[in-house]
Amino acid sequence: MRIALYPGTFDPMTNGHLDVVRRAAALVDRLVVAIGIRPGKTPLFPIEERVEMVQAVIAPVAAQIGCEMDCITYDDLVVTAARRVHASILIRGLRNGSDLDDEMQMADMNETMTPDLKTVFLPTSSMMRPIKATLVRQIAGMGGDVSHFVPTIVASGLKVRFAK
Repeated sequence: MRIALYPGTFDPMTNGHLDVVRRAAALVDRLVVAIGIRPGKTPLFPIEERVEMVQAVIAPVAAQIGCEMDCITYDDLVVTAARRVHASILIRGLRNGSDLDDEMQMADMNETMTPDLKTVFLPTSSMMRPIKATLVRQIAGMGGDVSHFVPTIVASGLKVRFAK
């Protein structure tokens, strides 16, 4: 069974993330979306809400593609989280060359720590390349419409979060 781990903060999950999920699901038998908890960072959405949103977004994709999908959280090294779920593949999405430079450094470090864990880079589709969670948060925070950039459940969550 080919198991892949797709790590990130998913704060919030964007259509770019969803694009990578679809592409990865076509390559593996089981895809685990791993939401990272980083000490010292204050996310927009608490971890429980991020898990709920990610699960709601990936469930229809799993059913459509026929790939088993799960969502977990982790607060340690990504290679440790990958070992826990028996993943042999790390999925990383790429939007541009800057992403590639950063991701290559992380892939090299991860491979040094865990040589049997392979990183697979998946480019996002051209329509998704401009989408960045940071920009989505800024647009939503200023009252802008983010419905083109995030799944419906996430857009609703952002409206609620910024209505306060």
